Amino acid sequence: MTTPNAALSSRAAAVMPWKDGLYGHMTTASLPSGYPQFYERGDAARVWDVDGNSYVDLMCSWGPIVLGHHHPDVDAAAGAQQALGDVLNGPGRPMVELAELLTDTVSGADWAMFAKNGTDATTICTMVARAATGRDAILVAEGAYHGSAPWCTPRLDGTIAEDRGGVERYVFNDLASVEAAVQRRDGDVAGILVSPFKHDAGHDQELVTAEFARGLRAICDRLGAALIIDEVRAGFRLNLGSSWDDLGVAADLSAWGKAMANGYALSAVTGTASLREAATRIYVTGSYWYGNVAMAAALATLKVLREEDGIARLRSAGQRLRDGFAAQAEAHGLAINQTGPPQMPYLTFEGDTERRRLRLFAQQALANGLFLHPGHNWFLSLAHTDAEIDRALEASEPAFAAVRDQVEAGAVGA
Repeated sequence: MTTPNAALSSRAAAVMPWKDGLYGHMTTASLPSGYPQFYERGDAARVWDVDGNSYVDLMCSWGPIVLGHHHPDVDAAAGAQQALGDVLNGPGRPMVELAELLTDTVSGADWAMFAKNGTDATTICTMVARAATGRDAILVAEGAYHGSAPWCTPRLDGTIAEDRGGVERYVFNDLASVEAAVQRRDGDVAGILVSPFKHDAGHDQELVTAEFARGLRAICDRLGAALIIDEVRAGFRLNLGSSWDDLGVAADLSAWGKAMANGYALSAVTGTASLREAATRIYVTGSYWYGNVAMAAALATLKVLREEDGIARLRSAGQRLRDGFAAQAEAHGLAINQTGPPQMPYLTFEGDTERRRLRLFAQQALANGLFLHPGHNWFLSLAHTDAEIDRALEASEPAFAAVRDQVEAGAVGA
């Protein structure tokens, strides 16, 4: 019998691109069998697919859900604003209030502007940096993801060489490679774009070193270039200010998105006073960029994170999960790597270069009610209570056992 998910996939494929009808990072085409493509609903720390299966959600909609699906305070704020109006002839009070909150919260931020997607925000940052300096080059780490616009999309189909002409690559956590990139451009650098930590898909994560973060700041100061931190994925999960606050490093420009509105579509750019005039000279806009509902949701989201010690709670939940995985892997004689901050965890198996063990682990976890991704970091929300983490660990236990059995059988490597 055809399942609702299979039926929707078939219908979508008939009228949309791709085998299963979905494109970009949402497609399940590269995932192990069993992953659903379509979902019915989400609540707190769980999601339900259209076939009625429930999962503890460790993807949090790929990051936007930071308080939990359908957080009552956020939905109430959004609903109240929706009753007044969302997309009007111009912005409303929430835009000004949110800009005030961001400049009060984000280290070194003197102004803010808003858009809808992370790609919008990173692109705006590069435009402001170029407008301010009159230079072309933006330095970007090898393998880093900063959006899907032609200048940064991970796939070159549909783009032209000129789209990447202003991009120069360096190696994350390697200052010598940054200096080499500067030399290749003869110092003609508008800005250096960097993620708070290395979270490239399909690889172990790598935390930034203090030497590298401070070194980038020094290089930008020497060149008169903008230090741009892409906070789209990590922002408001690692710190309520900037992700590099603990290192004493502030950005000139920061791109924000995902967690800032708990699932409502919104992104932002913050910048220093020295770049305010340049920001007024670029032209960017969108029909839905000034929508009031998402901004009201963001105000409520940031209030909850601040008042409920959100960052510490996210870290604690992630550490509980990480400790549980470590104990289970050890009990089954499996060597694992757990990388990145606890709030945004990722797990791989040592020696599993083709990710066969990881894919099996993810597939078996899914079958037992735990949703995680084998090639992308995961996310915690405030809805991941001790009980939900324990439920996740109940699902991961047989997944580790399945990997052990397959390793012993020689089916997924020694």
